[in-house]
Amino acid sequence: MTQTPDAMMSAVSASLAARTGRSLREWVAVVRASGIDPLDQNAVRTWLRSAHGVPQNSQWAIADAAARDAGWVRPTVTEYIDSQYQGAKARLRPIYDALAAVVTGLGGDVTVEGRGTYTPFVRGRQFAAIAPAAAGRVDLGLRFTQPPDSGRIQPAKAPGQATHKASLSDVAEVDDEIKRLLQIAYDQNA
Repeated sequence: MTQTPDAMMSAVSASLAARTGRSLREWVAVVRASGIDPLDQNAVRTWLRSAHGVPQNSQWAIADAAARDAGWVRPTVTEYIDSQYQGAKARLRPIYDALAAVVTGLGGDVTVEGRGTYTPFVRGRQFAAIAPAAAGRVDLGLRFTQPPDSGRIQPAKAPGQATHKASLSDVAEVDDEIKRLLQIAYDQNA
């Protein structure tokens, strides 16, 4: 069963001292003393990796805790999604909405998570992700254990945990083939 982001953070935080030699509280103090803006989580993660060799999941946990310590509040899933479809990308929101309706309609076990640049959809594990792209399209990431034949997908490493993706520039492209591909990804990731 996939853990929530908070549960994953708790698990990483609980073993942080054993893996890095410092507890989460100690790492937050190190970040605070570094002079790096704790609200710039990317800068904090980069610094933790380059200056201290901190592994990736630990970087995320430390950066999140340092930002929260500085007053940051994690956005809700809705706030994450709304922020992705602002400005020039606002016109892509109907594509996202159509895809999300299909994905969440696949089963009652689908959860939607929030991320800064894409929206993951999880069943036993992440099976789909939707991201607005700079080129005026939406990328639908799909995770397949056995990729189906389809001219609509190409191998990919993003968004999210995708093995393949389809790019859509119009809501009309959320058609039977895209629905079939989403169903296959859902079925393969129980």
